[in-house]
Amino acid sequence: MKKLFYLFASLSLLLAACGSAAPATPTSTATAPATDTATASPLPTNTPLPTETSTSVPTPTLSYPAEGYGPSNFPLNVDPLTGVEVTDPTLLDRRPMLIKVTNIPRDNRPQWGLSLADIVFEYYTEEGATRFAAIFLGNDADIVGPIRSGRFIDGQLVKGYKAIFAFGSAYISEWDRFVRSDYANRLVIEGASTPLTRFEPKGANFLVANTSTLSQWATTNGVNGKQVLDGMSFKLPAPSGGQPVTQVYVRYSGVIYNRWDYDPATGRYLRFVDAVDDYNNNNPKYVQLTDRLTSQPIAFDNLVVLYVVHELYSPGIYDIQLNGSGDGYAFRDGQAYQVKWQRNSADVVSLTNPDGTPFSFKPGTTWFEVLGTYSTLDQTSPVWRFANYMP
Repeated sequence: MKKLFYLFASLSLLLAACGSAAPATPTSTATAPATDTATASPLPTNTPLPTETSTSVPTPTLSYPAEGYGPSNFPLNVDPLTGVEVTDPTLLDRRPMLIKVTNIPRDNRPQWGLSLADIVFEYYTEEGATRFAAIFLGNDADIVGPIRSGRFIDGQLVKGYKAIFAFGSAYISEWDRFVRSDYANRLVIEGASTPLTRFEPKGANFLVANTSTLSQWATTNGVNGKQVLDGMSFKLPAPSGGQPVTQVYVRYSGVIYNRWDYDPATGRYLRFVDAVDDYNNNNPKYVQLTDRLTSQPIAFDNLVVLYVVHELYSPGIYDIQLNGSGDGYAFRDGQAYQVKWQRNSADVVSLTNPDGTPFSFKPGTTWFEVLGTYSTLDQTSPVWRFANYMP
């Protein structure tokens, strides 16, 4: 009876942590992880606090080859997720790390480590919120977080990027899919035998990760090693045929809305985020997002908007179908391009031009905004406004 009591108690805590929607009944007998909203408690005395230091993101040199890199046969010292030479090529001999990072409540911003990710996916979760899947390979970050729970789409990204998956918890239905997958041995949740730690600046209790320590955990557990990550193509000159767009708005809801401003001085897109709720879309207020780890603005070389089917799995839970292909737009160097995205079951997300030829990413980092297929776009050059919609 005691064992049954503890099992039901654990499941109740898990549901409370992930949201208000009623999850599907699990079919697995695996015990669900601890929730990602644990009550604040002091770190154990033998757990060192992370240090707020980091390495800088490499940038392409003027000697970048005219033919570019990708979509395959990347040199050993070129990151296949950024197309940039890395300062330490041994970093590419490991698996990428996908770390779930929160976006709400606003008090949890700015987050740690986002500016050092190779790729970030932002997608809708529930009740107007979004969450981030930050992928690290060619660079390390001493602190990444706050870490939150997983969603169905994360499993597709973990498979496509052959990644280690660090997350806080999951709805029972999603947890069941994760533990029954072929990547179950790469799941990393909070626990005595995993490298995730609690970090308490100003009394908060955040779950965070150190990418170097996370990669060491994978090596110790026999699941690390170099992966084939073909798919993306990179060229330094901007493709022809682009349309000048210097500001991109992406509205997920009255709670989550953001803006990307193209900065000609750096050739990157700067992120501005919601400062207040704006349910009627008549008084939005923005603040520039920075990285709490580096104190630098969140800036990415490529911005991509993907139209993806959102399948309602159960009330409040979406199974985002980032498989197959679909439409989208890519932004680089202040230009907008219509593209097609594609991702088979075990591939990274790649882009093609409408004629089927590979689209050339700018060498550097990429932020993907994942929207529903019925989302709207107001094209008033040089300002574009996307509004997320899932039927």
